[in-house]
Amino acid sequence: MSKVIDVGLVALALLASMGYAISALGPQALRRRVYATLARLVARAPASWHLSGMARRLDAAADKAVRACGGCASCGTEPAVDETAPEVRVPLEKIAKPR
Repeated sequence: MSKVIDVGLVALALLASMGYAISALGPQALRRRVYATLARLVARAPASWHLSGMARRLDAAADKAVRACGGCASCGTEPAVDETAPEVRVPLEKIAKPR
């Protein structure tokens, strides 16, 4: 019986790892669809399971995945990097060399 539990736990850990890799590194369109689907599934769960908060967070994550960077709500409204600013140049002699 212990071997079955061990294999089940390892399989669960691998599934969780793959899910995280897909959500973190996968295409944003896929990420949005996965979060939206999970939000709908969790919202359909019985009320006694108290998963409404998780459904709201997954719905918010689906909305956040639509944005370019996934960070703030002001994507695209901030100005680009000021290209007129001069570059900072540090002389090679001033960079400490590891010894």
